[in-house]
This record gives sequence, structure tokens and C-alpha cells, in this order.
Amino acid sequence: MSTQIPERRSGVASERWEPLSELDQVTERMRRMLDQTFGGFALQPLLAEGGWTPPVDIEETDDAYVIEAELPGVNEKDVNVEQAGNEISITGEIKERDRKGVLRRQTRRTGRFEYRVRVPEQVDPDKIDAKLQGGVLTVRVPKSQRAERRRIELKS
Repeated sequence: MSTQIPERRSGVASERWEPLSELDQVTERMRRMLDQTFGGFALQPLLAEGGWTPPVDIEETDDAYVIEAELPGVNEKDVNVEQAGNEISITGEIKERDRKGVLRRQTRRTGRFEYRVRVPEQVDPDKIDAKLQGGVLTVRVPKSQRAERRRIELKS
């Protein structure tokens, strides 16, 4: 003899759990914390549809900012580096190659990629240079004369 306990339902529809929405909120909070922590440097969000962001290192030297992006298998003609104000943009595409057999596994990224970073405004835009060598794109953004660091001697 089994007794069943009646299920209680309220008139209000239960709120549905949206894990992707929560992930977006966490990502946005992390982006804001990074913006606050690193001051002038601010990462932009990924491309909306199907894009990805390459791994990037940013190094500040006394006279420049050096941005290194990993782009293995990318042709020079498939990469675009632009500067607008104090924002450096790296965009491009890794094209899917033609295959003769059946692809059993794919872990390498293909498709459009984008990376944007804002550097402090005291840069010399006429002297920015970029080179792609050994699968690493190096963009050197020189600081303007007024932005270079210099040591100030203390007087006693």
C-alpha cells in the first residue's frame, strides 16, 4: 500500500535557471575588474558570432608597448592590424584547408579572430610597426617623448 503525497504548485511560474546568462554576468564582472586593475589597458569582448581571440602578451618597456599574439598557420595577407586613437585592433581569419580524407578530430581553431586593446594615449602612431614571424605577430607601439619614463634624481 503506497501513499502518494500530493505535489504543491504555486500560481507563480518558477524562474528558470539560465547558466549561460550567469556565465555572461561573471565574464562582465571579470572584465570590469581587469579594467580597474590595469588602468589604461582594456580588453574588448570577443566577436559576437563564431569569432575567437588569440592568446596575447602585452609588455611595457621604457619606450614602447609590445603586443605579441599567437597566430600559428596564419598568412600575412590574412591579418589586419589597425590603430584608431589609442586602440590597437588585430583581426583576421584562419581558413579551413581542403581535406581529401575524413576529418576524425579537429582541435585547431579556424575562422575569424579579433583582439582589441586600448593603450595609454601618449603613443607615437606614426612609428607603430608589426611583423609576423614563426606564427607570432609582434606589434610595437612606441611611446611618445612625453610619455617615456625617466628616473628623477633626488636632491638632498
